[in-house]
Amino acid sequence: MNVQSVSLTGSGEPVRLTELAHGGGCGCKLAPSVLQELLGGQAETPFAQLLVGTETGDDAAVWQVDDKTCVVATTDFFMPMVDDPRDFGRIAATNAISDIYAMGATPIMALAILGMPLAKLPVDSVREILAGGRAVCLEAGIPIAGGHSIDAPEPIYGLAVIGICSPEQVRRNKSAQPGDALILTKGIGVGIYSAAIKKSRLDRAGYDEMIASTTKLNRIGSELSKLPHVHAITDVTGFGLLGHSLEMARGSNLTIRLKDQDVPFFQQAEALAREGFITGASIRNWASYGDSVSLPDGLPDWRRNLLTDPQTSGGLLIACADGQAKDVLLAVQSAGFPRASIVGSVHAGAPRVEVIAGP
Repeated sequence: MNVQSVSLTGSGEPVRLTELAHGGGCGCKLAPSVLQELLGGQAETPFAQLLVGTETGDDAAVWQVDDKTCVVATTDFFMPMVDDPRDFGRIAATNAISDIYAMGATPIMALAILGMPLAKLPVDSVREILAGGRAVCLEAGIPIAGGHSIDAPEPIYGLAVIGICSPEQVRRNKSAQPGDALILTKGIGVGIYSAAIKKSRLDRAGYDEMIASTTKLNRIGSELSKLPHVHAITDVTGFGLLGHSLEMARGSNLTIRLKDQDVPFFQQAEALAREGFITGASIRNWASYGDSVSLPDGLPDWRRNLLTDPQTSGGLLIACADGQAKDVLLAVQSAGFPRASIVGSVHAGAPRVEVIAGP
């Protein structure tokens, strides 16, 4: 595999963004078990207009303003998982806006979150990060209307995003129904590719594949939310496909079955996983929720690591009525998601995830 790295230029030796951070992308997220421990025991303050809070690990908060309008709010930021500053900004912005689309809403405004080690990075590189984020926001049709910045020991960038929708359009991760089909809109493998980037082992074709996926806006979510047979939506990010499927299973109090062979992966993901290019987050993910997931007998560790691989700006996981699943899949593919696939189904039963081998 050819070496592919993008270095920053400035005074002195070139600096790689990924070398300035101990983690990268959504792999920086706290493990699910740690997050549950931190949030546990904190009483919810009752607000009748707060339709969605922290109770089910949904993608964004939802506040109902009146009978016709809900405000949807989210924030997302992380350290770089690529070395090109503009690409870092683009990925981070796309990832943050995705939470709004995953709730069925349309974004209207963003605020920037910026932490930079200015003594280590040239100002031009920081400008490129901001420019990348701004370009994605313009593509989404929203302004970056302000933000906050600090001098930080590691580079951090992201957005707080505000969206709106009608109460009927809100889609949660807890609304899946027995008999639903599950559709995943993007391929899996961002964390594995990121691990390869850190060791200069990802070639240009792999890099381009990852950038195309992680900068593709999930705006299809706001369109699908208008369909009554689309019951639940979430985006697949730092907890991996298994983790976010489990959140949907727990929120809906149902069993989710995933067909291992139907999950779409990046083209080089299997080969790199076999070589051991995995993230620490993938291991932490499995340690956090593995007792609620059943795997096929003999499934190799590298294959499991694909299913727990932390995604940055990953795809949407959509639960829809089985009878309309092919039509929904066609709509998703026609919207520019060629790797979208039906990857599983929803069943009555204990809240857990079952991975099934074979066709």
